[in-house]
Amino acid sequence: MEQDQPLAPLTSLRLGGPARYLARCTSNGDLREALVWAAERGVSVHVLGGGSNTLFDDAGFDGLVLHVGLQGVDILRADEAALVTAGAGEDWDGLVAHCVADDLSGIECLSGIPGLVGATPIQNVGAYGQQVADSIVEVRALERSTLEEVTFSNVDCDFAYRTSRFKGADRDRYIITRVTYRLSRSRPEIRYPELTRRLQADGVDLQALAPGRVASGAVRDAVIAVRRSKSMVLDEGDANTRSAGSFFLNPTLSEVQLESLQERWADQGGEATDIPTFANVQGYKVAAAWLVERSGFARGTRRGSAGISQNHALALVNHGDSAADLLGLAAEIVTTVETTFGVTLEREPVYVPR
Repeated sequence: MEQDQPLAPLTSLRLGGPARYLARCTSNGDLREALVWAAERGVSVHVLGGGSNTLFDDAGFDGLVLHVGLQGVDILRADEAALVTAGAGEDWDGLVAHCVADDLSGIECLSGIPGLVGATPIQNVGAYGQQVADSIVEVRALERSTLEEVTFSNVDCDFAYRTSRFKGADRDRYIITRVTYRLSRSRPEIRYPELTRRLQADGVDLQALAPGRVASGAVRDAVIAVRRSKSMVLDEGDANTRSAGSFFLNPTLSEVQLESLQERWADQGGEATDIPTFANVQGYKVAAAWLVERSGFARGTRRGSAGISQNHALALVNHGDSAADLLGLAAEIVTTVETTFGVTLEREPVYVPR
């Protein structure tokens, strides 16, 4: 058990004061021991993975930060398919690269996303037309109150757009320990126009490539190139990557809400077709980046030590050492978008108060 440990180096935003206590856990036994220790002393617990979706308060956390580091990758093959089980502390992009190199497809569009495996079912991580809900078959977790291990099927996880039961009804009830994905040796299906354009620009014809490693590798390279152009791949040499990725979720609107948005935009002289909108089973998903920029927040905008990335309107960047500045900028954006368009943006990163 370490004391007064800085938290900023454990997050992609590089923000936050110290943790009163820090436990680095590499096994279920470590997790149980740390939870019992905290319960006996009445100490609050926050579970931390890769820190790519976390914003700690400037004052730090007056409790125990439990840093999950469970390792291990196991691949069980059956003909052209495979079950891939990974420890919650495995690096996510490392797992994607491992699977692509092992001739498997199904998560290649999720390349370059920072963080650990354990976070993927919590957030239903997704990008460029893929989401982990499409491939997860099983999630194992430790129930914090009973210290018992629990297994969830895909259906049990209650996946939806960028969320799951672990982020909603059962937030903070479980600690993810292992995740199993079903992948296959196949040719990726490209659903995202921006990725299609990138592959075309690179002269890549997926139909001409062998399924598995070759085709998925080409898609992985294209995804990373697109993400890097937006400063969405961690790079110490790029100040715009000191972020938590997309700070706001793309809002899903009802038909009535969409019509109201279109009317407000028309009042500003715009056309309904200007608004990037994607129909889904829940309604109409609208590009949050479009709403942010059309509300007057240009890329590169600064407020104190916080700013908007020069390469991506949804990435809020830390240029100094103030979580308060970043939260202030986020609050200003939410208020202005709501006033301008009548749409409420939802923050994606988790803010952890002292």
